[in-house]
Amino acid sequence: MSALQRILYVEDEPDIQAVATLALEMVGGFTVKVCSSGEEALSEVVPFAPQMILLDVMMPALDGPGTLRALRGLPGLGDVPVAFMTAKVQPQEVAHYKSLGALDVIAKPFDPMTLASQVRRIWETHHA
Repeated sequence: MSALQRILYVEDEPDIQAVATLALEMVGGFTVKVCSSGEEALSEVVPFAPQMILLDVMMPALDGPGTLRALRGLPGLGDVPVAFMTAKVQPQEVAHYKSLGALDVIAKPFDPMTLASQVRRIWETHHA
């Protein structure tokens, strides 16, 4: 298993984007490509070639689940692990997101000091 380095992060809220990006880059040491919409993610994902994708669920226009469906249709992206980031973390909601193909769900609000280790744990579980 190669080490996780490149993360595509899709989030429409600038404040959350900033905190998560800092947490992933400074604490986690990851290279993060931030997209502000599902549409932007679809245009940036292939050239960036992420090893993992973090998707906000609630976004205008193309939401997280819709973005995931579209990403899965792109060449070479069928196996890239995806985790949703959302405040909707009731057990039935989490089960629904996993049924869509997400590996896991990271609860919002997240702790910036532990976000990188949460992401790394999901990555390692996927590769176990």
